[in-house]
Amino acid sequence: MISAPLALLACTQFVLLLDTSVVNVAAPSMGRDLGLSPAELSWVANAYLVAFGGLLLLAGRAADLLGRRRVYVAGLALLSAASLLGACAATAGALVAARALQGVGAALAAAAALALLLTLFPDGPERHRALGVFAATAGAGGAAGTVLGGVLTSWLGWESTFAMNVLAGLALLAPAPRLLPEGRAHVAVRATHAERPLDLPGAVTVTLGLTLLAYALVEAGENGWRAPAPLLAGAVAAALLVLFARIERRAAHPLVPPGVLRRRTLRRANLLAAAWQMALFPMFFLVSLYLQRVLGHSPAAGGLGLLPLSLVVVAVAARTDRLIRRFGTRAVTTAGFTLVALGMAWLARLPPTGSYAADVLPPSLLLGVALPLVSVATQAAAVHGAGEEDAGLVSGLVNTSLQFGSVLGLAVLSGVAAAVTARSGAADPRAALTEGFAAALLTGAVLAGLAALFSLRLRVGDPTKGNR
Repeated sequence: MISAPLALLACTQFVLLLDTSVVNVAAPSMGRDLGLSPAELSWVANAYLVAFGGLLLLAGRAADLLGRRRVYVAGLALLSAASLLGACAATAGALVAARALQGVGAALAAAAALALLLTLFPDGPERHRALGVFAATAGAGGAAGTVLGGVLTSWLGWESTFAMNVLAGLALLAPAPRLLPEGRAHVAVRATHAERPLDLPGAVTVTLGLTLLAYALVEAGENGWRAPAPLLAGAVAAALLVLFARIERRAAHPLVPPGVLRRRTLRRANLLAAAWQMALFPMFFLVSLYLQRVLGHSPAAGGLGLLPLSLVVVAVAARTDRLIRRFGTRAVTTAGFTLVALGMAWLARLPPTGSYAADVLPPSLLLGVALPLVSVATQAAAVHGAGEEDAGLVSGLVNTSLQFGSVLGLAVLSGVAAAVTARSGAADPRAALTEGFAAALLTGAVLAGLAALFSLRLRVGDPTKGNR
């Protein structure tokens, strides 16, 4: 039985994933109605990703210092207000600004939601079950967004995709004060706020650094890794993140206490969280393109094609905590990455004259089993031992890893697909596209295989009770 607070937090996760995929499907209609150039249209999606990725770490720490419920409510309120602005936008600038504000609100809500989950559910089976619910709603949100995006855009226009967010945000805000705790960390900080001010230099440098890094990755995916914009932004981002590390070593009250980053399990689990997003997130994009551009399906049918995968995710996620209890976090993580590698390699055999039932459905169902295994197990390892005082920070770290893994994976794999397609000697354009998709999916399989090997080094739990 899912408790009311967990249901509220899970619905938040559902809405945030729904929002990402809904707008992607509606983007072509926005471009036609507002006369957006391809560059402007790409930033309708990318402004959200850049703001979201850049602010997650600061949002998590803010939840610790200011109160998790307070930051959660502020994030949802900003997301709803920005969605209203997006629904009313009449120019490219207004639409991109609304999407950036949506990203800020989503970062606040996402980091605070996971921090609240860590506060509500103690480390162990209860937390694993809660993370399983999160994984299930994330899978359902991604699939529902693809389908709803096509339906809403066709029936009510692209503005309805933003209006839906307004209604969803208000529905989530209403019960939050009654169902969610304020967080003891906030009470403690109120008494000692003068002694523990926010590490402003660290906050500024890490936020700017992560934002520029997200921008560099997005630009690289759009224009290639040798373009001036991603190279310059990446260099400045690296310099800012190095400066941030130096500031943190000398700060009296660092934004990220060095002791947190010295946790070996947390470091490895965050790398694995980024790895599964790098390998799996682009798959949704690539398979949707294959269904539409190669097999000739409509956008709505392309979205529905991924629905069985999401249903499997929901079913397996609900049972992943039992697998972790029986076999241990390391075994479940390794098995999950192995299945990801097998599923991606299977998908890489897509033919240009294939069919959905024979060539897409079977490997996608295998990936539906794999996704919750790697998602729940890596997040369980990353938040293992997180206490009341650092739940928001740990939440910000793992969310940042997941977000940057997805952005980096999409940039790399879509770049591989574009490069192979451009060099293809196939006379049929569909065959050339298929070659590119296959190369990208095979790259994802290799990444997953390397992650499976790395996951063997994961150690979670009491070492006297064995490697779990």
